[in-house]
Amino acid sequence: MLDYGILSEWAQFAVRWIHVITGIAWIGSSFYFIALDLGLTRDPKPASGADGEEWQVHGGGFYHIQKYMVAPEAMPEHLTWFKWESYATWLSGFAMLILVYYMGANLYLVDPNVLDIPTWAAICISLGSLIFGWIAYDLICKSRFGDDNTRLMIGLYVILVAMAWGYTHVFSGRAALLHLGAFTATIMSANVFMIIIPNQKVVVADLIAGRTPDPKYGKIAKQRSTHNNYLTLPVLFLMLSNHYPLAFATQYNWIIASLVFLMGVTIRHWFNTRHARQGSPWWTWVATVVIFLIIVWLSTAPLRSEEVTGEAQLSPAAQKFAEAPGFQDVADIVTGNCSMCHSAEAGANGIVPHAPKDVRLETPAEIAQEAQRIYIQAGVSHAMPPGQYNYMDPEDRAKIVAWFKAGEAGVKAKAGG
Repeated sequence: MLDYGILSEWAQFAVRWIHVITGIAWIGSSFYFIALDLGLTRDPKPASGADGEEWQVHGGGFYHIQKYMVAPEAMPEHLTWFKWESYATWLSGFAMLILVYYMGANLYLVDPNVLDIPTWAAICISLGSLIFGWIAYDLICKSRFGDDNTRLMIGLYVILVAMAWGYTHVFSGRAALLHLGAFTATIMSANVFMIIIPNQKVVVADLIAGRTPDPKYGKIAKQRSTHNNYLTLPVLFLMLSNHYPLAFATQYNWIIASLVFLMGVTIRHWFNTRHARQGSPWWTWVATVVIFLIIVWLSTAPLRSEEVTGEAQLSPAAQKFAEAPGFQDVADIVTGNCSMCHSAEAGANGIVPHAPKDVRLETPAEIAQEAQRIYIQAGVSHAMPPGQYNYMDPEDRAKIVAWFKAGEAGVKAKAGG
């Protein structure tokens, strides 16, 4: 019978797969329609009375596309809505947040060396911040401050920088950048669910009723769609950052996250300008490279965990693994087989430039804290140690499995008590 650890790993894999698939669908359609809208031929006006048109070739055929602003004279017989891609992406992403960061809060969400808070409090802060993000953003967009798009974008950027700083002072580095991505993605998906689609439904209802639709609904929807366009690339970076400790685990991680949003603007500006046939602003790529080099430089700062003096604090769950039978044997096995790479000075051995995924296994506290990863990577599977550095025999792996199960039983007993 499969145990909880294995089921959890496969559940994460399945949901992550769904998240990637739906994300590709959403981002692909979003980028396509932005490019289409910017590239429409509007002079001269089409004979049909449309706002603009475009001829495209793909898949062995030609497509003739026309856009009506605000709407055509009558409701078309067939209408395709683009909304489920966005909804499915957010729902699957939130499911990943639950599976990894809520159910594994002791391991991935709370870092006592950043802020020692109960896991329930961390989860409440997480949920509250996502709700706050949408409400604050929506109110600002609807206020007089939001009438000026340039001023609005600058104000929103200030909020994102503040959230980046705040998240890195509450959660672990990995969770902080992931949450900043979730904060932004929630705004993007809510734009579709709360503004864009409802506004389009109002226009459709007016057409069906024979009324002339108010152009304000299309204007508002386009503003939110433009915001989504510029936020997409930073969100992708932040979602991938949890695999790269040089992004999430340095003392300047909040500055790195803030600069990533600027890179998203410079990259999208180049593509949007090209799609609009207004030239090729190559300076945007120079700016992007400069920003990225600054990020690389910032990432060389000492890792936050290196600044902490003394032994790192253990979470309650990690403490149970440290007290579990067989821990000393496992600590010796891990130290002998894993710490050559998973160390603060990993580059000194000439094997890896830094500890993979910032996982360090040099001290008993670090080993106890990474119990589940050790169990999955070296106990249940043979993923670690890798390749020619694999000297771990079956008996060692069996000891890891036995130790983890004993520790897991202790964690469950404590939770039940």
